[in-house]
Amino acid sequence: MGRWQDKYVIGLTGNIAMGKSLVRRMLEHLGAYTIDADALAHQAMSPGAPAYKPVVLTFGTWILDADKRIDRGRLGAIAFAHPEALRRLEAITHPIVERAIDTLIARSQHRFVVVEAIKLVEGPLAGQVDSIWVVNASQQTQIARLVKRGLPREEALKRIRAQNPQADKLAHAHVVIDNNGTPEETWGQVRTAWLQIAGAARAEAMQTAPLRVAVGGAGRDGGALAALSIVRGTPHTAGQIADLLLQCAGKRLSHDDVLIAFGQKSYLLAVVDERPVALIGFLVENLVTRVDELLILDGQPVAPITAALIGAVERASRELQSEVGFVFLPPDAPAGMRQALGDQGYETQTLETIGVPAWREAAREARPDVSAQIFGKKLRAKRVLKPL
Repeated sequence: MGRWQDKYVIGLTGNIAMGKSLVRRMLEHLGAYTIDADALAHQAMSPGAPAYKPVVLTFGTWILDADKRIDRGRLGAIAFAHPEALRRLEAITHPIVERAIDTLIARSQHRFVVVEAIKLVEGPLAGQVDSIWVVNASQQTQIARLVKRGLPREEALKRIRAQNPQADKLAHAHVVIDNNGTPEETWGQVRTAWLQIAGAARAEAMQTAPLRVAVGGAGRDGGALAALSIVRGTPHTAGQIADLLLQCAGKRLSHDDVLIAFGQKSYLLAVVDERPVALIGFLVENLVTRVDELLILDGQPVAPITAALIGAVERASRELQSEVGFVFLPPDAPAGMRQALGDQGYETQTLETIGVPAWREAAREARPDVSAQIFGKKLRAKRVLKPL
């Protein structure tokens, strides 16, 4: 029994490049509230956040880039090369992250919570969760994934060898997810394990329940709006998502491509008379929501569909305790999209006008290209990682 009353908390772990984030996203699609502890540690080191000054004082100003942000590459080069440096870094960040995790879990309205942490079994969190899930893959797979991310093979090996043995994590596992195969195979394992704790009826309801249903007449940019449902994208709707991406953006993705995309973002579909007519792709990470895809079929009323999709994203974001939302639109986006965003309180912004450094960094990383216009809206008054 875990220490959080009325919550079932899964501790999700595994060494670097095992695929933890993919599994965490899959559990989020199935209805869990998920927390990325390692991402929280990164956010805690952003300018003004609680760990920023202690880390700079410990490791020196040379780890800062031209904008006075902590360069993760420079810091990582020290931490992964010197065990004592890694221990000192973790001594600063771990207590801050533990407090943030405790706040997020206590504040969550979800029955099931997932905490992804690479150092889960090495710390106190292992004894506080209800179940430990370990994602496993071969070293060959790890290396291939790290090289694909841009690391030289030798650097990939160094990072793998700097970590505690994967066997130590497997020894604590209640559930092991083998992530050497296809995304479909991984999804099957995750769903089977999930059903055992959530129950088939509850899990099915979480996946299929509409997030919002709107019935209306005409949108302000023309066109009749019939009964409109906003539904979650799941592996079962991967084909429909692929079709919309092809029709609206000319992107040709396979079923497995879409499943891989589920490890990076969530999708919502707008459905009219059982026909998907639009989609929105968004990511909630580090308490920041980022919308980088908003696609609507030609001939559909843009403004009301945009409003419905954005409203559903906001609802999902608040359930995931997001603090701010950013929507990125290309220069040629329909006027109805911009109007709908303005009507719902989004303001045009530039990177320079985003006041919170962690939010600004998230927007900088997520912006599809420099020409994309940024629309922002604060979603929560109280922040988790409070500035110093």
